[in-house]
Amino acid sequence: MGETVEQVTLLNQDERVQLDPGRLKELYFQLGEAGAEDVVCRALEELAARLSHTERCYREMRLRDMRKSARSLIAIADQVGMQMLAQVAGDVTASIDCGDQTALAATLSRLIRIGEGSLSKIWDLQDLSI
Repeated sequence: MGETVEQVTLLNQDERVQLDPGRLKELYFQLGEAGAEDVVCRALEELAARLSHTERCYREMRLRDMRKSARSLIAIADQVGMQMLAQVAGDVTASIDCGDQTALAATLSRLIRIGEGSLSKIWDLQDLSI
């Protein structure tokens, strides 16, 4: 019998995060610098907490709570110009709704990557004094 050779391919999971700086500028215009920074900081804290909660619900297979948490990410992400994060959170809820466990695992992984990248990018934008 011949020898079996297994080859593992590592896929690069690096995605470009997109933010809407216009949305942030609009917040700063409407609320002033201090008000906008307060809203953005609270939104970032909530996003980080919701991402963590969503992942924890997945590990515990609490899909109803996971769906609720992912849905809340959509509104918060939209508020601070993270459309890609909002879109992927919507993909997570759609995967839950259709009962596709493979799609759910993939979209959750993407949600975490996009979420972490978005949080980093928005902090960088704030450092540049929008």
